[in-house]
Amino acid sequence: MTSRLPHPAAIALLAAGLLTLVTSCAKKGDGDAKSGGIAVEATDDACKLSRTSAPAESIAFEVANEGSKITEFYLYGPDDKVISEVEGIGPGTSREMTVKVTEAGTYTTACKPGMVGNGIRGEFTVTTKDHG
Repeated sequence: MTSRLPHPAAIALLAAGLLTLVTSCAKKGDGDAKSGGIAVEATDDACKLSRTSAPAESIAFEVANEGSKITEFYLYGPDDKVISEVEGIGPGTSREMTVKVTEAGTYTTACKPGMVGNGIRGEFTVTTKDHG
């Protein structure tokens, strides 16, 4: 009986799978700046957030432009005034926006492909700060 060693390609595939698993586990968190932030996937016709709520504190949005147009990302307050924004996010690039939000309430996020108009808006809820 001969012993058969794993093929090098199989070992590489297993290593890549383990690395992906470890990386994805490390990125999970409560959506604040300390845990890696809230992922935002901006395209030419969508603005998808990994979470649509966070506790009142510093909130980091990690905006990745997967579209073909330069884009912007905004957080608007309950009164529709700009709380924070990040501009000039080119196709295939990412930018981070960290904003300190102290008041709980309903906010609005917006991606603006082509940097024009009201953008693709979504509701974002800020909850009372977690004391635990």
